Amino acid sequence: METKWMILLLSTCWSFCVAVNEFYSSTDHMTQLIDIKREFAKSLGEYIEAVESQADLLRRALSALEDDFEDPPRDPEKFISNPLAAFQLVRKLNQVWAAVWELIEGRRSEDTLASLKSAAQTLPRAEDVDGVVMALVRLQEIYRLDPRNISLFSETNHNVTLDPDETFHIAMISSLNQRFQYAVLWMEETLRKLNEGEEAVVTKEEVIYQLASFSHQLAVIQLSSKQKATERNLLHPELHTSIIESIKTWDWTPKYSSTDRTYEALCTGKRLMMTPQRERKLVCRYRTGRGNPLMMFKEEVEWDEPTILRYHDFVSEGEIDTIKTLARPKLSRAKVIDPVSGKKVSAASRVSKSAWLSEHEDPVISLVNRRIAGVTGLQLQTAEELQIANYGIGGQYEPHYDSKLTNDSDFQLRGGRIATVLIYMSDVDIGGATVFPDAGAALQPKRGTAVLWFNLLRNGNEDARSLHAACPVFVGSKWVANKWIRAYGQEFRRKCSTVKSD
Repeated sequence: METKWMILLLSTCWSFCVAVNEFYSSTDHMTQLIDIKREFAKSLGEYIEAVESQADLLRRALSALEDDFEDPPRDPEKFISNPLAAFQLVRKLNQVWAAVWELIEGRRSEDTLASLKSAAQTLPRAEDVDGVVMALVRLQEIYRLDPRNISLFSETNHNVTLDPDETFHIAMISSLNQRFQYAVLWMEETLRKLNEGEEAVVTKEEVIYQLASFSHQLAVIQLSSKQKATERNLLHPELHTSIIESIKTWDWTPKYSSTDRTYEALCTGKRLMMTPQRERKLVCRYRTGRGNPLMMFKEEVEWDEPTILRYHDFVSEGEIDTIKTLARPKLSRAKVIDPVSGKKVSAASRVSKSAWLSEHEDPVISLVNRRIAGVTGLQLQTAEELQIANYGIGGQYEPHYDSKLTNDSDFQLRGGRIATVLIYMSDVDIGGATVFPDAGAALQPKRGTAVLWFNLLRNGNEDARSLHAACPVFVGSKWVANKWIRAYGQEFRRKCSTVKSD
């Protein structure tokens, strides 16, 4: 228990390990933590042997690393795609090293200390812990889940459950990010665990105090004028039960735009705007093209233009493996362009890591590019390189237009993004759909398939109906490849129109 207190106290102030990697924004990089954990445990064990005076406390820290599972998971990617497992693993690695460093600072055995420091350079940072927490909150927000629903992950992957200190941590980070409704829910879950007798560092008194504080913050934001009459009572800890009961009756629907509500509805599986007329336009047929080595099964969703086309068996298993192998060493946090500064920045609206692959790197890339040219009927001289993306824990890309690029330096040379080809290189167990809020369409990732849509109208203007989003990945690892085709050079490939309405 002494070590656990030390871990909890040091978690917010430790700053020794400045890791160059950000783990949580890519499930593939999160998978590396399985090996990192094992290597860190090995180095820690060696240091314990060298510093017998600190053996007892350090062995407790080592035990915290080894308690989760004796053998590595059979499927590391599936294991780490579980947000609860990811949170637990990142938090434990971060906090155990914080406690260990406090113990070993200034001690003897420089050789083993150097080895331990080297291993620590690869450990996740506090930002990774917070990133996984906010991924959990994002999943709650989109899929309307409370902590007990999220615990259904334990039925899917490795029976992962969180202890009261971990649920308390999630509640505190949620509150720091002004997500008080989720802070209340996680604090309520912490209280429930404590009432059931689970051991923890955090006390019931602290939980009740924080619960009342969060409830007050939430009440200020959400209570109606009639309910505000009781607001002065919310600071009394003994009223936590009535607070929770009243919270459950509140309207939890975020005050989003109609587009955002449609986006969330599509992510949860609701088929919106799918009228009988549009249903009749959903057709399937086989298509082959010269130079295409695969028979591709195509679905067409065509409600006026743009047409959303899905090609089955677009890439083979071998091609997928090659593309992922080429991309892994290059993966870095995907960024968006800040509309004010014009600089590329990381943002919660896009949680993934990406890499760019040139067709000169491998014949497979060249082959996929030729196949894209064949199905689109467009030339690729001005197209962008193939972008590979692996989504992180709760990975998403909020509603956006591919054709809307702030400070697009390539626009004068290549024109706007006339079309997008999206290739799915993995299945996703739950979530991760590509949705089109205006069209009311939701496409679930299917390994080996590709989706094509046009971003520009035939008159060259942006098509507002091309708004799309990548829903948060609930369970699974999502790999995709994007090909953005530019407008210049397509004048004789796609008929133009001078009609204003296209």
